[in-house]
Parts: sequence; structure tokens; C-alpha cells
Amino acid sequence: MDLIIEIGTIDDVLLVNAFTPEFGQRHTQQSISARLNAKNSLILVAKIKGIAVAYKIGYALSKNAFYSWLGAVAPSYRRQGIANQLRVYQEQWAVNAGYSCINVKSMNRYPTMLQLLINSGYQIHGYQANEDDKYGENGKILFIKKLI
Repeated sequence: MDLIIEIGTIDDVLLVNAFTPEFGQRHTQQSISARLNAKNSLILVAKIKGIAVAYKIGYALSKNAFYSWLGAVAPSYRRQGIANQLRVYQEQWAVNAGYSCINVKSMNRYPTMLQLLINSGYQIHGYQANEDDKYGENGKILFIKKLI
């Protein structure tokens, strides 16, 4: 697999989302731009043979904390370590940019992501319940990883 990770664009994100059933049309050019507006941000894209197959987006929460907001791998490219490679790249970028920690949120309905975070040294830092969620699938589990 000839995987290249590079700085990406919102268009790359939308291309991957078109093939990612978990996101579909939930995120638009406008919604992503609004979230990243006036923040120090990073969009990473993983490409194979020039085609975007995965991405990871993050932005500054503060001078010291970086938030890994959104990521996806197109279904036909999953279980090949791409998400992990994006995570490593993002963490190294954050260290080089002077951040001391990365914060992430995930949900019980994404067990593969939860395993990736825990296996990568992220620690559970809290939980945000969703009032409409009686089975705990849509509440957000907060993670933090100390970088330096």
C-alpha cells in the first residue's frame, strides 16, 4: 500500500465522507469552515494512488491543548492501520506546534475508535451524556493524552 499523508482540504474531507456511512451529508463545507474559523487547525488526508481515503481534523482549544475533532476512513480501507498513522502524524504535529495535550471525544457505538485511543495512551477524562440516549450509545466519552 502506497499511503501518503499530507495536509488536506475540506474538499478532501467531503470526498471521504461521501463514502463513509457514519457521516453521510452531516458535515458540509460551511459547517466545517465554521468550526475551524479563526482557530489554529490541521486537516490531514491519507491518499492512496492520489485518492483521498481517510482524514483527521483538529484545532486548538487553547495555547496548550489541541482537539482532535473529526476523522474517518472510507470503509474499503479500514483495518489497515490508516487511522493509527493519521493519529501518530497529528500527535507529532501537535508536539512540534507546542501543544502539551490532545483531547478527543468518541462514543460507545465506535468500539474500534475507543480501542485505538486506549491502546494509544489516551485516558478517559469524562463523559457527556445525551439526554435522549437511554442506552449510552450517543453519549460522548472524553479522552486526553499528555504529549510532553
